[in-house]
Amino acid sequence: MTVATCCVSLRVAAIKAQPTLKLGTRRCTSAPESPGSDAFKLLRPESLANVCMTTRAKHGCGLENNVDEARQPSVQTSGEAIMMMRKILGAGAALVLAVSSTLAIAETKTLTIGYVEGWSDSVATTHVAAEVIKQKLGYDVKLQSVAAGIMWQAVATDKLDLMLSAWLPGTHGEYYAKYKDQVVNYGPNFKDAKIGLIVPEYVKAKSIEDLKTDTSFNKKITGIDAGSGVMLKTDQAIKDYGLDGYKLQASSGAGMIAELTRAEKAQKAIVVTGWVPHWMFAKWKLRFLDDPKGVYGAAETVDNVGSLSLEKKAPDVVAFLKKFQWASKDEIGEVMLAIQDGAKPEAAARDWVAKHPDRVAEWTAK
Repeated sequence: MTVATCCVSLRVAAIKAQPTLKLGTRRCTSAPESPGSDAFKLLRPESLANVCMTTRAKHGCGLENNVDEARQPSVQTSGEAIMMMRKILGAGAALVLAVSSTLAIAETKTLTIGYVEGWSDSVATTHVAAEVIKQKLGYDVKLQSVAAGIMWQAVATDKLDLMLSAWLPGTHGEYYAKYKDQVVNYGPNFKDAKIGLIVPEYVKAKSIEDLKTDTSFNKKITGIDAGSGVMLKTDQAIKDYGLDGYKLQASSGAGMIAELTRAEKAQKAIVVTGWVPHWMFAKWKLRFLDDPKGVYGAAETVDNVGSLSLEKKAPDVVAFLKKFQWASKDEIGEVMLAIQDGAKPEAAARDWVAKHPDRVAEWTAK
């Protein structure tokens, strides 16, 4: 039932509740409508006189003699009618409100966004974007943690509406080549994303080539998961730069951070595999070693990628995605560090959005 239909029904009900008219016992013998019909019962006193005049002219009845009596319903009848009207109107108002609420719920807009749980930048970016879409654009947002390959496939097959974790052109180049005709790239949310070897600001080495002569690193590179892209590139770097005797120690993201934490506290030299954006750049003063041979490739972007149906389904979200971009690694680092320090991703995102209304306004301006 629409709100309009509901209102019409209420008006009809209200008309039926008018005080019953006392019309006497004299009836027209051939009136246009039978007094017992619904049409006759619904006539108001003021319109009844017109009917009687017409009827008298056509049929010679004296029904109009009782009109004045009909205009004066008894006090008891009027009171009962008023009470009935109040009940009907009260119930009607509640019904209209209920119908309106039901329609509003039915029209709620929902989006599903994919992200990679183990990637701190993916978690931070996705939760902040989701918070803006919910608060400023009025969508219900569902987040789904998936592996990178599945994330691409799900967006391409319309099982996910979008993702904000597409590393291009290198890291996810194969995925993009496979699905580029089934997705839409709305541009980067982070520029100058890169992988490579990272050292604390206080060490002397500036380039990967310096590792050959700098003995402070004890010929050890602290890595992450074996088989990851940055680890494969580091194996190649050891060969290309002639880092004889260097050992690449496989670990995990958490293990690498634990080693870096100990080195920072003791101000000891350490070189680790890593990438940006990452929260560790917000916690410590770090830098990449120069890579003159280009083993790790050029800088990449992290892009916002949507399904083919997103433009039609949520054009305002598409407009937002085209503008949503972090200004620097420090800006996204603020959110990533808050999560690393124990904040729930949802809470960290809400807090960041509340503290940066100007940035949010830039992203959502029409």
